[in-house]
Amino acid sequence: MTRGAAGKSTQEEVFRGSPLGLEMLRRVEGILAAYPPSTMTATKSQVAFRGRRGFAYLWWPARYIRSDVPAVLSIALPRRIDSARFKEVVSPAPGVWMHHLELRFLSDLDDEVAEWLGEARREAG
Repeated sequence: MTRGAAGKSTQEEVFRGSPLGLEMLRRVEGILAAYPPSTMTATKSQVAFRGRRGFAYLWWPARYIRSDVPAVLSIALPRRIDSARFKEVVSPAPGVWMHHLELRFLSDLDDEVAEWLGEARREAG
């Protein structure tokens, strides 16, 4: 990914200082390869995956707050999933639920997360 318009970045820049976070991003890319193609863009603060609309976002919290979490994965779905795995679930707009998952280990990106990502990708059009 190359720099483009103002505010653009690279995946490596988003996760500079969190090599495990970058590895987690690569794992998410691999999971999403099984679904319809999506676009991936990096801004200064996050990497976003989009269909017709955004459906998954990865970012490194230590860039903004004191944290030892290598990456946070935020998944947008039209329904709320009740799971103790999520740090927070919020509805920023009617019909949109953002599910925030702290990723500490590569193994956190398991079949359950892959299922949620697949659903989010299909719903994003």
